[in-house]
Amino acid sequence: MKTVIADKIASIAQHLNLKRELRVSADIPCEEGVVIAAEVLNNKSTYNQLELTSGRMAVVKKGDIVVGALGHRKALFGYSGHIPETLAVGDTLQLLNMGGVIGVCDSINASFGQPFDARVLGAVPDFPYLGERIGVPARIGMQKLAAEPVLDTQGVPVVAIAGTCMNSGKTAAACAIVSRLRHHGHTVDAFKATGVSLRRDILAMEDAGARNTLIFTDFGVACTTGLNGPAATRTMLTRLAANKPDVIVFELGDGILGAYGVEAILRDAGIRDALTCLVLCANDPVAAWGGVKLLREDFGIEPAIVTGPATDNDVGKDIIVQRMGVKAINAVTDSMQLGDAVTTHVGLRLSQPS
Repeated sequence: MKTVIADKIASIAQHLNLKRELRVSADIPCEEGVVIAAEVLNNKSTYNQLELTSGRMAVVKKGDIVVGALGHRKALFGYSGHIPETLAVGDTLQLLNMGGVIGVCDSINASFGQPFDARVLGAVPDFPYLGERIGVPARIGMQKLAAEPVLDTQGVPVVAIAGTCMNSGKTAAACAIVSRLRHHGHTVDAFKATGVSLRRDILAMEDAGARNTLIFTDFGVACTTGLNGPAATRTMLTRLAANKPDVIVFELGDGILGAYGVEAILRDAGIRDALTCLVLCANDPVAAWGGVKLLREDFGIEPAIVTGPATDNDVGKDIIVQRMGVKAINAVTDSMQLGDAVTTHVGLRLSQPS
């Protein structure tokens, strides 16, 4: 075991409270969430930042020693990669996202260029018992995700934000809704249900007024799938409902059709029954039409509102209302109207103007 000085500790390792001076081990289990240190081998001019445990974004440079965690990624607009079957000190992996997920890159998006290569320095050990000198491989999260968690929302209204794909305006919609609910005097808790580890979106929800926030990473998940997505969603709904908010808002990262488990979550009867309101974000009218059709026919869910770039002007809004029979409200230009519509839909009061 040797000592290294980390230049940047990624947000995926937030709950470990690591210091910059770290010991690393040559014994590296090839499992999701195992924390490792690696030296960056190249420079990049795009997609070249790492989200730190503070939430700040820091530019990564050749020679930086970074701390992240093993994981996979299946992004439409980004890198796709997997966890290697074996791993030794000196092997080269890639940084798959800005949250610190590290693995073998299988596919790139041309807009982002080649990923950062990183030479593995070793696994970061955890010392859970006082006086222990050997330690065990550190893993992400504040607790392990249960295989079959109980779902109990305690009657708290639940608002889900789903999208037709990545970058369809889901976080902007979630923040607009959270902000307006808070302005009406309601206590809002929020979480990110699916995607790959990055705290940026829940930090934005906190900035918008969410009291408590969670993300799947808090429960040891680096990247969600159809296998762990429903369990993570059930866990976060139950955890936040226990704090007695007036309403819970959560974002389903990626699109309804994708590799991050959104379909599996929407097929979970318990989660579906817990939903009070679903807002669909769409990039264009055709995507909106397909998303509404999928929700209705495959999941038996009636979307309350369509938002996103498809509603950027009256042309898109008119198509959505006329062809789909769903309200169309833009989250950027009409954020208060969107928030008011959701507040009314879930049965909460609107504050009286002063």
